[in-house]
Amino acid sequence: MTEAPILIRYHQPGAGARLGILRGETVHDISGCFPTLASFFQDSVGDVAGVIAAAGRAAAEAARRFPAADLNNIPAADKPHWLPPLDEQEVWAAGVTYLDSRIARQEEATDGGDVYARVYTAERPEIFYKASAKNTVGPLDAVGIRADSNWNVPEPELGLAANSAMELLGFTIGNDMSSRDIEGANPLYLPQAKVYTASCALGPGILLAPSDKWLEATIQLGISRDGEEVFHGATATDQIKRSIPELLEYLGRSNRYPSGVILLTGAGVVPPAEFTLQPGDRVRIAIAGIGELRNYVVEV
Repeated sequence: MTEAPILIRYHQPGAGARLGILRGETVHDISGCFPTLASFFQDSVGDVAGVIAAAGRAAAEAARRFPAADLNNIPAADKPHWLPPLDEQEVWAAGVTYLDSRIARQEEATDGGDVYARVYTAERPEIFYKASAKNTVGPLDAVGIRADSNWNVPEPELGLAANSAMELLGFTIGNDMSSRDIEGANPLYLPQAKVYTASCALGPGILLAPSDKWLEATIQLGISRDGEEVFHGATATDQIKRSIPELLEYLGRSNRYPSGVILLTGAGVVPPAEFTLQPGDRVRIAIAGIGELRNYVVEV
């Protein structure tokens, strides 16, 4: 079986943001065919398979190819580096889709968390706005923890990339950074716990594999401090309670996404209550078939 291509965005000094197809360890530039991610999403409406095939042909014919390792730099204008796989897209998130997430939300809630128990079994899923492009970072960039929070954690998640018709294009890796003490104090504080500078990371790209079924994969989270791993956990995508069509259908209700949208699908790995991120920590999220999303932590 042919391995599905991974669509990436990257920065090229002197040229700005570019689009590429990652095959193995090589990037094939396809910016001549698709100058922006928004154009790729828009062209895919009603013809997802056709646009993915066109991207594959553009990659095969690409005049510019280079090792993906060339992008492994902390973002700077004078260095090639990874960019998050979004430009005009919003990032939304589904919450309490794993049993472990429901349990963790109830444990952190000062009122017992009955609201989380009820939403886990409700017909309507919890879906909330997470980030715009300005609050989203890519691989090797800094993710933020709030200066007014004492309990901050990463939330490793499988992301869905959908066009304006709510047709799935594929999957990405997301980090839904969260201030657990702020949300735990009152569920109405969710936007403050979730939406702030550098509160979301995505990457390294979008695995172009449209399907109504979950990508069968393990989601791994590792956190290192001063060179030593201080937390490691894993979950499987088959533990997600909701289906892809269900989540996308609710995401698209009474809302429009002209340039497409990214939906994070919930966290099934939750660090223990005594753990909180610190500035300088390194966060690694890995999903087989998509790759690894690595970031370092700063206070914002």
